[in-house]
Amino acid sequence: MMETFLFYFDLGFDHVLDIGGLDHFYFLVALSLPFSFRNWRKLLLWVSLFTLGHSLSLLVTHYEWVKIDSKWVEFLIPVTICIACFSILFQKKHVQLKGGMINLITLFFGLIHGFGFGRYFKMMVANEEAIVALLEFALGVEFAQVLIVIFMLLINGLAVERLKIKAQKWQWIIAAMVLSQALLMTSNNWPF
Repeated sequence: MMETFLFYFDLGFDHVLDIGGLDHFYFLVALSLPFSFRNWRKLLLWVSLFTLGHSLSLLVTHYEWVKIDSKWVEFLIPVTICIACFSILFQKKHVQLKGGMINLITLFFGLIHGFGFGRYFKMMVANEEAIVALLEFALGVEFAQVLIVIFMLLINGLAVERLKIKAQKWQWIIAAMVLSQALLMTSNNWPF
């Protein structure tokens, strides 16, 4: 029982931190970039909503309730990262999204990312163990994502408070770096 838990937990953890698929990492970097430890509750909520969306799409894919062409999923995943970066690079004080809208967007982005792993998850997990395996997998995903957010908050604090880099400049530099990778992923997965 514990071996099975650890297997799926590790699978979820490794899925997020897989060097060959950094979509979660890039998205979480962009999501965390404008924040400090003062905002940890808000960020934890968004990370959990992302994990919930990711888990729901894994469940939907596993039971084949909805089928989405993988070329569109692979294209939309980096688009979500681009949108997160654009929200930093082109933010305007008078056009800020409110909490409820950000909650829905983050949940939706989690859904998109989960569809990307759904086929692989379906091949690994038998129907009778899907729910438990999905929960164990989601815990691994959540744990890895929280670690990334904590890492980003530490780096943000170091850059802005210790190295005295202006917050907006720091955010623009990192968002531009992440955006460059997301645009490359988007062009590599162009569906047409």
